[in-house]
Amino acid sequence: MLGKDYTAQDCSLARALEVVGERWTLLILRDAFFGVRRFNDFQVHLDIPKAVLSDRLSGLVDDGVLERRPDPDHAGRALYELTPAGRDLWPALHALLAWGDRHRAPNSREFRHAVCDTPLDDHAYCATCGTSPDPHDIVTAPRRGRRQRVRREDPVAVALQTPHRLLEPVKT
Repeated sequence: MLGKDYTAQDCSLARALEVVGERWTLLILRDAFFGVRRFNDFQVHLDIPKAVLSDRLSGLVDDGVLERRPDPDHAGRALYELTPAGRDLWPALHALLAWGDRHRAPNSREFRHAVCDTPLDDHAYCATCGTSPDPHDIVTAPRRGRRQRVRREDPVAVALQTPHRLLEPVKT
């Protein structure tokens, strides 16, 4: 198994990869931006083994990317929310989504500035307002006219079939 650190590298990219460089981590972060907050919702939507999810969530909490809080609706369970450091990852995550859209497969979702309903470009920039909106000012929705390769019916996928503001908790 590969190590999780790059101690021989004197580079901020290496330090960032120590936090977000594992394959499941970026998908967990994507779902956190989509408003997923509960362990069970992450697990079902990502089809991730529970032990792996537990390890990745704990690491993201330890690294200050996510915050773990008690779930007021379920005693003994936790909610996970992005911290300011976690929200700062949005431009990088959006850039990876745009890269995958150009070089791998069309993205199934579109991202629009909530204020003016303008689609964001590949740099998460709103041409109408001349700004790169904060995640809470972005609405995501299934891309019109694009058929999904896999039709998912888990509660998170169902909740995301309609437009949804980033960071707003999904209702499952």
